[in-house]
Amino acid sequence: MKIREAKKLDLEKIMTSDPAATSRKLVKRTYTGYKALSSYRYAHYFWQKGLRQLAFYISYKAKIKTGIDIHPAAEIGSGIFIDHGVGLVIGETSIVGDDCVLYQGVTLGGTGKDTGKRHPTLENDVMVSAGASILGPVTIGAHSKIGAGSVVLKDIPPHSTVVGVPGRVVRQNGKKVEDEMSQALPDPILEELARINKRLSDLEKKEGIEACKYSLCLDENNVSKEQAEEIIDSLKD
Repeated sequence: MKIREAKKLDLEKIMTSDPAATSRKLVKRTYTGYKALSSYRYAHYFWQKGLRQLAFYISYKAKIKTGIDIHPAAEIGSGIFIDHGVGLVIGETSIVGDDCVLYQGVTLGGTGKDTGKRHPTLENDVMVSAGASILGPVTIGAHSKIGAGSVVLKDIPPHSTVVGVPGRVVRQNGKKVEDEMSQALPDPILEELARINKRLSDLEKKEGIEACKYSLCLDENNVSKEQAEEIIDSLKD
């Protein structure tokens, strides 16, 4: 696809996706994501022609101006919307399909252990929210959504919603996914808090100290007997 056609599709994607985009002239002049993508398309063209120093120079200038770092060798489709974009990084062997949306702080990076194809592949119509990191030669299936701050280290099937660190699928094809693995894993922080709370409660009883009303311990100083029974019953459920 020619650069002019790709830029036109990028512009149309922004106009249809962003309510703040009130005019095409405004987008061309002020949207850092659009500017970075436009520069990338020229850099990628020169990269393919073997003019790699020129490609790197264009990429470098765009990074200084926009705060967005896109390697000129990356393969990026058309109809791309980089919203805000500051801090976004797209690595050398990354592949981004058509109609994808990427927010600020997104990283399409490597793990440092792979060679060859070492960066992610996003299929068509993938949304990656702010601060998310997708690392390694993994594939994100079409029409998937990656939640803010997630860290994705494995392949994700199409039509999935991913959250957490490490990223896990919580919805697929519009239906909630039961995360059996996360249910089976213990929560070490909660376990440690429970252990400390029990020791504190035992110590207070031994020393005859009454718990304050903000204590996690259940006694007559912060809840009634009926309230305590209700709380205990709810925890059993």
